[in-house]
Amino acid sequence: MSNSTALSRVSSETESLDDLTPRQIVAELDRHIIGQDAAKRAVAVALRNRWRWNRLDPEVRKDVTPKNILMIGPTGVGKTEITRRLAGIVRAPFVKIEATKYTEVGYYGRDVESMIRDLVEASITLVTRAKRIDVEEKAKQRTEERLLDLLLPGVGGEEGETGDRESGGQEIDGAISDGGGTPKSKTRDKFREMLRGGKLEERKVELTVEQKHGPVQVLSNVGMEQMDVDFQSMFEKIIPKQHRRRSVTVREAREILVEQEIEALMDKDAIHEEAVHKAESSGMVFIDEIDKVCGPDGGKGPDVSRQGVQRDLLPIVEGTTVQTRYGQVRTDHILFIAAGAFHKSKPSDLMPELQGRFPIRVELTDLTRDDFLRILTEPKAALTKQYRDLLAEDGVELSFTNDGLAELADIAHRVNQSTQNIGARRLYTILEKLLEEISFQAPDTAGKVTIDSKFVRGRLADIAKDEDLSQFIL
Repeated sequence: MSNSTALSRVSSETESLDDLTPRQIVAELDRHIIGQDAAKRAVAVALRNRWRWNRLDPEVRKDVTPKNILMIGPTGVGKTEITRRLAGIVRAPFVKIEATKYTEVGYYGRDVESMIRDLVEASITLVTRAKRIDVEEKAKQRTEERLLDLLLPGVGGEEGETGDRESGGQEIDGAISDGGGTPKSKTRDKFREMLRGGKLEERKVELTVEQKHGPVQVLSNVGMEQMDVDFQSMFEKIIPKQHRRRSVTVREAREILVEQEIEALMDKDAIHEEAVHKAESSGMVFIDEIDKVCGPDGGKGPDVSRQGVQRDLLPIVEGTTVQTRYGQVRTDHILFIAAGAFHKSKPSDLMPELQGRFPIRVELTDLTRDDFLRILTEPKAALTKQYRDLLAEDGVELSFTNDGLAELADIAHRVNQSTQNIGARRLYTILEKLLEEISFQAPDTAGKVTIDSKFVRGRLADIAKDEDLSQFIL
């Protein structure tokens, strides 16, 4: 199978991992991320190993653990984006967390086990979305029947269903009189045709809607994760459900009823069970800013807590059981990808035990001037394409010449070298400053605007030359 065929399949919602080789995974990542081939290869191999692991004999599989990855590189070079896109390719549960938001047990803050609970929540969202697609067609069929019950109370409907009786009765009488004593089933069929034809969309019906209670906040989310109790569900069971009658159009009623039917058709217990399994077998946790919890042994200030966070991270990465509101979750086969700039520290400053749990080391390189130029044009959602589409909504036809793009890449690279290096994020600040006036005047001055090297220099050259000024503006 060719790479182009594999890429088209990746882009579809029905893609499976079965036919994706590491080469094809890298090719898919290349559509969104420029450069960093070593990192792409590492995560592609890790993903393929997950596919291989799923096909092992169960007796062999339990002894094979994923090889976690440590990415080392400055900010803005693609560490987070590579992992996020990778998770999107296979629709795996994925969470991105910052190591700095956690504190050692006993300190005020979040404990590291909460990242696994977040992963399970992400997995539930993923599974629920898939199940929703499975039941949506059946829910629409049931919704149609309920709409007919509301439009035709007592005519082929369920007992106790009421609709807009006054107007509904008139329509029924008309339908019956036209046919000279038409049977109820034929009346219902006639209304079904009218409903499918969109002739009843503005018709008013009455339906019963359950009033949703607002979220219950009993305990703070900070420092109490070990008491992972679903207070929302608890209070919903205690407090009696409240219902009220609403008069809405058929169009509005359809949306409400479809949601009700979808919720009724989905088995929450089965979804939770599948989500926990999916999180255990294919979950990915991206731990950013891992270098910020590096520190010398002992010391004052936050260093004690930093060492404590590393000690607490170790069993999670090594493999342990975390208690969640949906059951116990094993972390043995979750893939952990850690990343950090390591400007003021080194990977060797991590605890030796934690270093050993990230056997794959990948160093991401600084972006060059050519990388900036490619970032502006090649990715599927390149910044220039985004601004072009945004301004087109105000009638502005934005175009970039080759020399204009080259000038932008030159300025971005130069400012990164002379001030703080923030990688590809520099392009955001530069383009915002470049197009600030055009964006402001766009609603009043629709037309064609060409961004060439002269235009770029006129707006940005003086700022880029003044290092003090560029630190604050660019």
